[in-house]
Amino acid sequence: GQGLGKRQDGIAEAIRVKVKCDTAGVGHDAAEPFAFHWWDHVFNKAAANIAVEAGQDGISVKALSEQGGRISNKKPCKSSRTGALLYGRFVKSATLTACGEESVTLPTGSESSEEEEKLDLSLTDEELVQACGGRTAHKGARHGLTMSAKLARLEEQERAFLA
Repeated sequence: GQGLGKRQDGIAEAIRVKVKCDTAGVGHDAAEPFAFHWWDHVFNKAAANIAVEAGQDGISVKALSEQGGRISNKKPCKSSRTGALLYGRFVKSATLTACGEESVTLPTGSESSEEEEKLDLSLTDEELVQACGGRTAHKGARHGLTMSAKLARLEEQERAFLA
């Protein structure tokens, strides 16, 4: 009944914790089902399927396709191909093993083999640095740090390892 503290002017009841009773995650928009006007999309799809032609006999109305459109109150997916392109942009050229690199041959007729033919992956390290104008991915290089001491240590270690 009385408040807490020396002068008893604090809160008399404990703070109640709010309980989350829904299963919606972060970024969930509860109004999203009501914001999507599905009837507009159904009407536009049906209107795009109709062709009206004026001729000598009068006006004729034809359906472009006989397939019935799916009616749903959910937003339509952009494309069914997006799942295939999730990892479709990666090019696998070789597998690193204990013996060295083993080249991988792709089956004929695949889309990635066509992309692989377009890419020129035969540049040496020196040609690649020259093509990039001497720039590297080292973030300190934009401030003039060349890491020459570290590179010298690595070259010395490599020479010692090969000897």
